[in-house]
Amino acid sequence: MDLALLLLVIVFIVIATVRFKMHPVLSLTIAAILSGFLLGLSPDVITKTISEGFGKTLSGIGLIIAFGTIIGVFLEKTGSTTVLANTVLKWIGLKRSPLALNLAGFMISIPVFCDSGFIILSSLNKALSKKTGISALVFAVALATGLYAAHVFVPPTPGPLAAAAILEADLGTVLLLGLVVSIPVSLAGYLWAIFIGKSLKESAIMTKKDEKPIEEKEAKYVVSPFQAFLPILIPVILIALKSIGDYPTKPFGEEFFFKLFSFLGNPIVALFIGVFLSFPLAKSIDSKIKNQWITSALKQAGLIILITGAGGSFGAILRTIDVNELINLESTSGYGGLLICFLIAALLKTAQGSSTVAIITTAAIIAPLLETFGLVNITNKALVVLAIGAGAMTVSHINDSYFWVVSQFSNMDVKTALKGHTMATLFQGLTGLVVVLLLHALL
Repeated sequence: MDLALLLLVIVFIVIATVRFKMHPVLSLTIAAILSGFLLGLSPDVITKTISEGFGKTLSGIGLIIAFGTIIGVFLEKTGSTTVLANTVLKWIGLKRSPLALNLAGFMISIPVFCDSGFIILSSLNKALSKKTGISALVFAVALATGLYAAHVFVPPTPGPLAAAAILEADLGTVLLLGLVVSIPVSLAGYLWAIFIGKSLKESAIMTKKDEKPIEEKEAKYVVSPFQAFLPILIPVILIALKSIGDYPTKPFGEEFFFKLFSFLGNPIVALFIGVFLSFPLAKSIDSKIKNQWITSALKQAGLIILITGAGGSFGAILRTIDVNELINLESTSGYGGLLICFLIAALLKTAQGSSTVAIITTAAIIAPLLETFGLVNITNKALVVLAIGAGAMTVSHINDSYFWVVSQFSNMDVKTALKGHTMATLFQGLTGLVVVLLLHALL
């Protein structure tokens, strides 16, 4: 199989997803089978490799995705996301409300999918616009970019979680460095919103979604800010403590505290604790309804888990070849490797629209090249995940469902959305790449 055939398989994934609307699970599985035959593998080896790649990828993250989705659904259904946003608004102040909404979106998108988060909080845009006199579209772009930043960089969102599994990166390190990268990326979106906001104009046609604020539906649940923050912060803190404890200097020693944080900070355990911390948010809700929420969350998680597993299968097939020899890469530059990760993910994102599919596919393609680029230690593998994430947000445009969520719920026409939202994601992606390269230089 030469380079042309490898590119053919990648093109197939894009065309199947975009042109024929094939589900990523199917397109990635077909790509894995097609690659196997083009490589000359026997049918038995192909099926065995696909099965092993699927299982190995999901063994560490299947439950994490499920638990993270449950937390997100409980935050969404109980109106806790609105509580979080309003709390951040109080902290930062009404004068800096676009920044507050940007940071609120950033925090909320860690457990909640960015499109769901935007739909829930979009009604705040017009309310804040009336109070401050700032254009509602400034708030829309600030919120959208804050949500988008965490979506591609910070586990337990599915993209970085899947990439960490495929590349065998330490999840705690990905989380810590992901927070470092995603904060300036989020702020880059806010700055673009402030810069471009005055030139953006709402469409004259109001959508039905704009007529009824979403808070009215959520107002029956009483949730304190402390309760709303716990399911997000506690798992993040526990996972971070485990990563700190694993440092070569052993800051917690090697006995009780090391073992305690090693157990509690395991992402599966940490997210499981987060699930139980989310239950009090719905303490006044009938247990049957709560079980329905859990069932709904597991259905959502199931789709992501299958896509992730299919990406792992495709990656396992690609690992059977010497991709370095195939692409004839002679450079061992880590900077070049991170740039290639970014460019592949950006190409796939721009072509087919889904950030998650772009991240998973790029991780599968790049996994055999880590040694070539010298990106093999814990820190470097985490930076590879983040470079892919930066590429996978570059750019969100008309083939991305999130683009339409932002435009329709903000009353933007296509031209305005391209100018405000799409350009913002371009600057965000480039900012992410620059921060990743700086971290590689410093660490």
